[in-house]
Amino acid sequence: MRLGHITTLEDFGVRSLLVHGIMVVVFANAILVGFLVDGVVGVVTFVALLNFAAGLWVAHSINSLGNAVGEDEYEGVLNELVRSDGSGPNFGIGRFGRLLALIASVTAIALLTSVQVLSGPFISVVVVAIGAVAVVTAIVGFLISLGHSYDESQERTTAMIERERSASDTDDETMSDR
Repeated sequence: MRLGHITTLEDFGVRSLLVHGIMVVVFANAILVGFLVDGVVGVVTFVALLNFAAGLWVAHSINSLGNAVGEDEYEGVLNELVRSDGSGPNFGIGRFGRLLALIASVTAIALLTSVQVLSGPFISVVVVAIGAVAVVTAIVGFLISLGHSYDESQERTTAMIERERSASDTDDETMSDR
C-alpha cells in the first residue's frame, strides 16, 4: 500500500530535512530545559535530550555517508532548504566548511549549556561525549566531502577528455577532406 505522505519520504533530501528538524527541536528543548528546569529532573531531562540529539546526529551522519555513494542529487541540508541551480545563492565555503561551522556552533552551545547545568564529574563525561560526537561527525563529513570532490573531479576530467576527443575527430575529418 503506497500512501502519499509516506512516498514523500522516499527522497533522501526530504528524510534529511525531517531528521534535521527533529534534531533542532530536541536540541532546542534540551537547552531550554537545561536553563529553565531546576533539580535532578532538569539535569536528567537535559542529558537525555542532549543524548537523543547526539544519537540522531551521528546516525544521520552515517546515513548520509551511505547516501553519498548513490546517484542522488542531495547536496546537504542548506541546499535542500534553498535550492541553488547556479542562479541562486552560493554559500561559498563549501559543504565541508558549512558542516564544520555547524559542528562548532552546536558543540559550543552544548558545552556552554552543560557547564551551566551540570556539576562535578558529570562535566568531564559530557565534554568527552560531546567532543566525540563532534569528531565523529567531522570525520564523516570530511569523507562525504572528499567523495563529492572526487566525483566532481572525475566528471570534469571525463568532460575534458570528451571535448578533446571530439576536437580531435573534427580535426581528422578536416584533414581527410583535403
